[in-house]
Amino acid sequence: MTRNCPWNQCTFCSLYKGETFSRRPIEDVLRDVDTVKYYIDELQHAKNEGRPPSSIVLRTPEEEQAWCAAANFYSGGMRSIFLQDANSLIIKPEDMIRLLRHLRALFPNVERVTTYGRSNTIARISDEDMVAMAEAGLNRVHIGMESACDAVLARVKKGADKAAHIAAGLKVKGAGIQLSEYYIPGLGGRRLSREHALDTAEAMSRINPDYIRLRTLGLPAGAPLSEEYRRGEFDKMGEVETAAELLLFLENLEGVTSHIPYDHVLNLFQEVDGQLPEDRKKILTPIRSFLHLPAHEQMLFALGRRTHRMARLADLDNPALREPVERWCRETGATPENMDGLIDGIMQQFI
Repeated sequence: MTRNCPWNQCTFCSLYKGETFSRRPIEDVLRDVDTVKYYIDELQHAKNEGRPPSSIVLRTPEEEQAWCAAANFYSGGMRSIFLQDANSLIIKPEDMIRLLRHLRALFPNVERVTTYGRSNTIARISDEDMVAMAEAGLNRVHIGMESACDAVLARVKKGADKAAHIAAGLKVKGAGIQLSEYYIPGLGGRRLSREHALDTAEAMSRINPDYIRLRTLGLPAGAPLSEEYRRGEFDKMGEVETAAELLLFLENLEGVTSHIPYDHVLNLFQEVDGQLPEDRKKILTPIRSFLHLPAHEQMLFALGRRTHRMARLADLDNPALREPVERWCRETGATPENMDGLIDGIMQQFI
């Protein structure tokens, strides 16, 4: 739908830096969909005739990407479609509705059509257009709230404020579209940690999104915030401080019926996964338990998780899992005081 990000100023993100945003002509997008559908039909014909997928001949060499997309879509069961790139809701609503109707006509059994959207963009879409998109088949939107603290949002140049986040979230929910909102523990640094957690919890509580997705702060190379950290201008928090902020955020969600999935490698706690409010205790207990551990045990678990030697807090009690972490800590000279520096290096591999 679009290429890259129309805002592209967030200091914590490096993904689109140096790239140019553009909207693709809707006719080109529709042609892409038709091309994928052609190869889906060819795959089905080959299956019905007992032929291997390798028997399918490309109409032109330029359609190789469409063929690969069709093969992946077909093998995955053709259950969901994601509209890219970073903020495809910025296109004209009538073009989005046209595409959605075309997708639903060609792939009537698809269960979910999803896209990313920026809060400021969504807040400017009329309620009527948002409902029309839902009726045409858009049934999930991901919004990178990241924070609802205006001081944090301004510092990281998010290009939205708390009011816009709330307005956009309520608009999506009001249209009957599933909503995923993202929160980045640690994004405010030490100075703004408390406000970051509490203001974001308040905004999430007012919106009550279907999903609250946690993305613990990582600092990728090329992100302006990474440069600020290296220059000593950003007071990045360590694992224990970030865990305390995460607990504060979760404890202050009120009236929320969101699902909180464990779905990202940068999140420390695999056990923080469940449905609110019924799984509240299950979600909060591992964080509270971690914060009550002695510093040495916190170090073992944090480094065990970051090196993929441990998955859950209970693994600390398993000698077969604990001993390799203790040996690794001895060999590297890890201590509670220097563990966050070691973890920064490890996390760069994930990013």
